[in-house]
Amino acid sequence: MSIILALLIFSVIVIVHELGHFLLAKRNKITVVEFSVGMGPRLLSHVWGGTRYSVKLFPLGGSCMMAGEDEESDEEGAFGNKSVWARIAVVAAGPIFNFLLAFVLSLIIVSNIGYDDTVVDVTPGYPAAEAGMQNGDEIVRMGGSRTYVYREIRLYNSMYQGSKAEVTFRRDGTEHTVTLTPVADENGYYRYGFEKVNIRTKGTVLQTLGYSAAELRYWLKATVESLIKLVRGHVGLDDVSGPVGIVDAIGTTYEESRADGWYYVMLNMIVMSILLSVNLGVMNLLPIPALDGGRLIFLLFEAIRGKAVPQEKESMVHFLGFVVLMGLMVVVLFNDIRNVFL
Repeated sequence: MSIILALLIFSVIVIVHELGHFLLAKRNKITVVEFSVGMGPRLLSHVWGGTRYSVKLFPLGGSCMMAGEDEESDEEGAFGNKSVWARIAVVAAGPIFNFLLAFVLSLIIVSNIGYDDTVVDVTPGYPAAEAGMQNGDEIVRMGGSRTYVYREIRLYNSMYQGSKAEVTFRRDGTEHTVTLTPVADENGYYRYGFEKVNIRTKGTVLQTLGYSAAELRYWLKATVESLIKLVRGHVGLDDVSGPVGIVDAIGTTYEESRADGWYYVMLNMIVMSILLSVNLGVMNLLPIPALDGGRLIFLLFEAIRGKAVPQEKESMVHFLGFVVLMGLMVVVLFNDIRNVFL
């Protein structure tokens, strides 16, 4: 079941990503040679409006192939013959659609189970209580960053274990700011001394929309800060999950929530989908050759310079980037197998 769920989640996320490229390509009158669901040999295929729409054998992901995307072409509708801003829009649309998908899924979650606000209870004997914080205080800023959901506070504490933090809280409409130095509990985990019971609140339509955006913001922040820690060497290879690790995580989540019924299985799978969709969007925006972010760097350079990098040179850079990415994926894959099965 975990493999089926993983295939379904991966496919939806990748198809939405490719749909972003497809819709913006069509909007800018770029010739889309083929839009496919799945990979491998074609099972079903139909040409309509100059584009071949295909369903392929392996139900994993999809693709959007545009004329002149990786080579020079004299065709009027070729990707390279459109304005640089049209091409930027097409390339950026994939990650943006992943973020839009994450927002829609967040809307489903918040509509069903509500949101976790930042009103906290204070633990006696810890820095928050000693600084004058009380039960019912609402934390509005922590470590210089605005907080909308309590998980942002947990994220800050886990990312900056043991670090002093400036905390701004609201009480009776008035904001107060204190500086807290966390202390270790009996398990060695550093705490500031406030926490929230896992209670979510259902709000109005506007609150639901606002907190759905906050949900998306939280996952974006978690993804970006995790990447920063990875680049700085604060986390190792064992903290990075590839396909095998993700399938294992989906399977574990499924098994843990199955006893509560299919409603909770669905909600947990949606949460996993939000996480993976945001991750795909962020990763694709990284300035790495062969990814959308790498292509955007070339396009932005062209927009500033007023002249494109020769196609063969750009294609070579993307090819080398692809080779490096494949090598990295092999390393992550084997590390996943070692962690999951050995």
